[in-house]
Amino acid sequence: MAAKDGSGKSAAAPAAARGPGSARGAIREELRAFRKDRILYEAAELFYERGYAGTTLDAIAERLEVTKPFIYYYCRNKLELLVDICDRMLDLTMDAVTRSLAVEGTPGERLEAFVRNFVRTQIENQRLVGVFFREERSLPDEMRRRIDAVRGEFDEKLAEILDEGVAAGAFDIDDTRLASLAIGGMMAWTFTWYMPGGRLEVDDICDRMVPLVERMVRPAGSGGG
Repeated sequence: MAAKDGSGKSAAAPAAARGPGSARGAIREELRAFRKDRILYEAAELFYERGYAGTTLDAIAERLEVTKPFIYYYCRNKLELLVDICDRMLDLTMDAVTRSLAVEGTPGERLEAFVRNFVRTQIENQRLVGVFFREERSLPDEMRRRIDAVRGEFDEKLAEILDEGVAAGAFDIDDTRLASLAIGGMMAWTFTWYMPGGRLEVDDICDRMVPLVERMVRPAGSGGG
């Protein structure tokens, strides 16, 4: 009989409690996910360094020190790897947006969270972002449509925060949609100039990016809010 959780509903038992077969299945899935992640990571590294067209599956297999059939077990072809890389970047982007929108506070505090979360995502996933932007032309039409939809949602969510700030008197913006595009573009292109081990660490860049964005939206002579 299944255990009950605090609400009185049946709770699923851990994989180990459901039997050795279930536990082995869960371990296999975790191992598969780990290996797929590793393949995607190395593929992104090579796509970033050599370009999508200049990278072969043989090169990815060599970097991983595995055979090409090993890679085929996890993906059908090189294009699937590119699609998966871009798909993952879209998920990371929208995760940053979701976390920012969940912040309770003033429009200024929500905008700060948006800037920090998105800039950090861009920097910490620099190579994924680089492949995402540089290789979009190589993607199938369906994936490009998804990218356009996510970009539109990103711009709209940022514009909603700006609208809140204008309504509260905290921001002075004539065109919040245009401001959203300008701010989003400024943050998105950090991947092109960020240098690991350079003058500024990730936290330093986030700390400096926030006031840059704030000066774009706040009324002249205003303080926080």
